[in-house]
Amino acid sequence: MSEDQVTETAASSSKGRPAKNAAKAGFFARIALFVRQVIGELKKVVAPTRKELINYTLVVLVFVIIMMLIVTLLDLAFGTGVGWVFGGQGATDR
Repeated sequence: MSEDQVTETAASSSKGRPAKNAAKAGFFARIALFVRQVIGELKKVVAPTRKELINYTLVVLVFVIIMMLIVTLLDLAFGTGVGWVFGGQGATDR
């Protein structure tokens, strides 16, 4: 597939208007074409079911908690290491 075909497909509206007309169209015609394309793409969106939404939310929350634990452990390790190397009063020595 050539670049011209991709551009023509992407620039054509849901009514099949060719991209050549879009390039010559005025400012407001291009905005209208863009809005029609956005609406056409939004019609393709499938909303998740309640079960899927709960599952996705739980996956994200578990991932965030795991990342928080990793960052906390790394922060403590590096803080302790820096305190040990430089021999000063660090945040972990209080």
